[in-house]
Amino acid sequence: MFEGFERVRVEVEGASINAIRGGEGPPLLLLHGYPQTLAMWHLVAPRLADSFTVVAADLRGYGDSSRPEGGEDHAGYSKRAMALDQVEVMRELGFDSFAVAGHDRGARAAHRMALDHPERVTKLAVLDIVPTHYVFATADKDLATAYYHWFFLIQPYDLPERLIGADPDYFFGKTLGAYGTSTQVFDPEAYAEYQRYFRDPQSIHAMCEDYRAAATIDLDHDEADRDRKVGCPLLALWAGKGAVERLYDVLEVWRKYATDVRGRPVPSGHYLAEERPGEVAEELIAFLQEGSPSRSSPPSSSGKAR
Repeated sequence: MFEGFERVRVEVEGASINAIRGGEGPPLLLLHGYPQTLAMWHLVAPRLADSFTVVAADLRGYGDSSRPEGGEDHAGYSKRAMALDQVEVMRELGFDSFAVAGHDRGARAAHRMALDHPERVTKLAVLDIVPTHYVFATADKDLATAYYHWFFLIQPYDLPERLIGADPDYFFGKTLGAYGTSTQVFDPEAYAEYQRYFRDPQSIHAMCEDYRAAATIDLDHDEADRDRKVGCPLLALWAGKGAVERLYDVLEVWRKYATDVRGRPVPSGHYLAEERPGEVAEELIAFLQEGSPSRSSPPSSSGKAR
């Protein structure tokens, strides 16, 4: 996977982030979701690299990035911490501003990034989510049934860790195949990559901390920013066969949280970048190239990965 891409590792405050970089043009950061790694972009990133300098990174706690402690308040896995990691990655690679596209958990980190670092994010694409704040504020039986793992993973340590760890391959397979997507859709190499890290007890704990943060400190941050909206253009793509389509008026929800919103459903399940990679790539390219040229910064001569 990712032929022609360079693998880089960037040391940021409190974490070590694994990433890949390839292509030429305006910078674009890609962030993955749960329970995956940057490998989820393996069919999309090469297409985007024809037009952009593409950086795909593992979130802290996922893939080959480090797994720092969450702390008593789970701040180590707040979307604020995850977003800052990636801003520092892009700055270290020489990009002061850039576009970002995120799926699932990566989209939630990207949403927080656009709020905390508006001078950095030129455009934002979110794949198959509505804002965390809205999900919890409007939760009902249908949401709890579709998103049962949200409420399971936030349980206190070490209940979910112990139960998942008893048979991680079973839980992983049931999770990956639970959201309108057959596991047969996934490339065997990508599936093996996801499964490799999912078997690691430290990864299981980190993922639980990610969800615990979402139900605690992330909501505190969201509530503090209740009167703020994302100011850059926002593209929402979502699974036409998934829970987001069934439960929400996606564009109407996002217009409560952003000033410039467009998007549409993609005829797929939750993992649209692997089910419909060509369609996702085309939508991203059209969105990122529309209007005036991006205000992205070229790589500086001092930008280095370490």
